[in-house]
Amino acid sequence: MATGTPTARAVGIDFGTTNSVIATTAGAGEAGLVRFDAPDGTSAVFRSALCFWEDSAMRGGLAHEAGPWAIAEFLDMPDGSRFIQSFKSVAANALFEHATIFEKRLRFEDLGKVFLEHLRARSAGALRDLPERIIVGRPVRYVGARPDPALARARYDAMFALLGREVHYVYEPMGAAFSFAARLTQPATLLVADFGGGTSDFSIVRVEAPGAAQRCVPLGSAGIGIAGDRFDYRIMDHLVLPMLGKGGTYRSFDKVLEIPAGHFTDFGDWSRLALMRNRRTLEELERLRRAASDPQAIGRMIAVVENELGYPLYDAVGRLKRALSSEEWATFRFDSPALKVQADVSRADFEQWIAPDLARIGETVDAALASAGLAPQDIDHVFLTGGSSLIPAVRRLFTERFDAGRIDSGEELTSIAHGLALIGQEPDLSIWTVKDEEPA
Repeated sequence: MATGTPTARAVGIDFGTTNSVIATTAGAGEAGLVRFDAPDGTSAVFRSALCFWEDSAMRGGLAHEAGPWAIAEFLDMPDGSRFIQSFKSVAANALFEHATIFEKRLRFEDLGKVFLEHLRARSAGALRDLPERIIVGRPVRYVGARPDPALARARYDAMFALLGREVHYVYEPMGAAFSFAARLTQPATLLVADFGGGTSDFSIVRVEAPGAAQRCVPLGSAGIGIAGDRFDYRIMDHLVLPMLGKGGTYRSFDKVLEIPAGHFTDFGDWSRLALMRNRRTLEELERLRRAASDPQAIGRMIAVVENELGYPLYDAVGRLKRALSSEEWATFRFDSPALKVQADVSRADFEQWIAPDLARIGETVDAALASAGLAPQDIDHVFLTGGSSLIPAVRRLFTERFDAGRIDSGEELTSIAHGLALIGQEPDLSIWTVKDEEPA
């Protein structure tokens, strides 16, 4: 978006917690989305999911698939596979060392390389000849209580080394800002709010008129590790976890104690639920079941973990969340031999559950404004992107700060990758890249 004709070929990669999208430059100031093969056709959105199963004919004894193919493989043989999703959420977590998959230990970068292999293979050749400029989005702030951005950077570097090119990292909302700026014909100050699965990120950019020496100028950013997966946890916490023993007690010698929250925290986290199916965790849960005041509740948790019911639970939670974005009431249903839950939920209920999260997101929006030295009235356009931007309470957070006429949305799942590819055409990438990662 500078004067002159950008000539650099570039690829923009939005590696998301829930979905991943790739765009490639199609010409000066233009970018197009890569289409991926899927079981029912093609799609520009590739689920950030993996499925593993044992196969002695494969290297390392493990076969694997990714994206919608991973979902199809899992649904075809849930008992004989391991399904992993939202694994991006552990990138900055120093406590995560590896995932145990059928006795194999896979680090974050191992999972990431498997995912990238399939992403490229399913791109119908679009990623066979990669250009020198590869732009990868990263959150403004990673998920976790004490995320370590330097660790996440090292893990990303190891993961994307598979591509054999130098990788340039750019804040994800900056990609969305570039994509939205392509629509503008007049100078404007733009706030981009990107709601992903793991993080909510905000960037403020000054967009100059077309033909300016530097079309976009970054002014400030802020982010928080609260987004769609946290909203999912709130649903799980109210509707599912009480059925699995949360809030219950167990006997330890002559004392009756409340069951620790640790297992429930793991169970309600999509990135960790699948990893609970290991010998050590199941043995701990069995000991807890024998000591619990309600052993049947802990037995239900064990059955859900052993029967790999994480994805069906995720699907049920997602259906409820989407329904409440358009309706005032919806019914949550989960029906399996191990666990049956049915409950009517109002939009007001859901908004009450996520109210503490929305308050912290609102504080982060204010922090982004403060970092740019601006007030709400100084913002000309607010661009909402990411799946959770469709939740009415999230949108209301912005209409309370900015009038509705300044709020725009669209291309919720693809705008980041599109803009990252456009950034890759810029003469000076150093203006946009994230530098000097420091441990938290």
